[in-house]
Amino acid sequence: MNEKRMPVVFSGHGSPMLALEDNSVTRGLRIIGSQITEQFGKPKAILAVSAHWYTKGTFVQSTENPKQVYDMYGFPKALYDFKYPVKGSPELSGRVSALLGGKVSVNDDWGIDHGTWTVLCHMFPEADVPVVQLSVDGTLSPDEIYNLGKALSPLRDEGYLILASGNVVHNLRLVEWDNPDGSPQCLAFNEAITEYVRNREDDRVIAYEYVPNAGYAAPTPEHFLPLLYMPGAAEGEKPLVFNNHCELGAIAMTGYAFGLDFFMAGC
Repeated sequence: MNEKRMPVVFSGHGSPMLALEDNSVTRGLRIIGSQITEQFGKPKAILAVSAHWYTKGTFVQSTENPKQVYDMYGFPKALYDFKYPVKGSPELSGRVSALLGGKVSVNDDWGIDHGTWTVLCHMFPEADVPVVQLSVDGTLSPDEIYNLGKALSPLRDEGYLILASGNVVHNLRLVEWDNPDGSPQCLAFNEAITEYVRNREDDRVIAYEYVPNAGYAAPTPEHFLPLLYMPGAAEGEKPLVFNNHCELGAIAMTGYAFGLDFFMAGC
């Protein structure tokens, strides 16, 4: 067990090409990963909540050798050749099952999808930290998802990192390919949610559907909902905001790290 609680991190992931890029977002992810290692040591394993494992019911993986899922289409061959060969952690899977009880079932039909590996390949590039994915349960209310995060918080005292991957704003139908920034609606929603997260106005984050521009920012819920597990698992802690950046008009890459003791200039 670590002397200090492992952090809780939410990261935007955007395009799967993130895995191959070297830009301000990937550099921000590398800094977050290195700071976690410097301050806490390498995590025993990572519980990853990805927008791309969106299910009816809550599921956790248990396999020692999860497959890498290339759940995207039409990208360059180099992306499909990219490998992030992490191991699983049956021990972490067992702890999740113990903490959530009848609210979770084991399911190894999926694997480590691009919502997870495009982020972790920058945070922990050696692929030497085991990863277990937890599905995003589309049948739960936002409040119920937040409470699942609360139930998972003891993992942090046992050396496990909790990571969620999605996007504060994710509207592929309104992507603006020639816009390196965000649309006015994208910027406004990202700013509002970021201020609510920063100020620990959790009720407002949970009630995101009532925030102005929510219909634009989250026309479907699966990319926003991973965020709600994180403040539940870090109750009362103020976050570091990193990669506070919007792109392609309708995508926000903003991330929040709870439990890190530093300021990252430019993020």
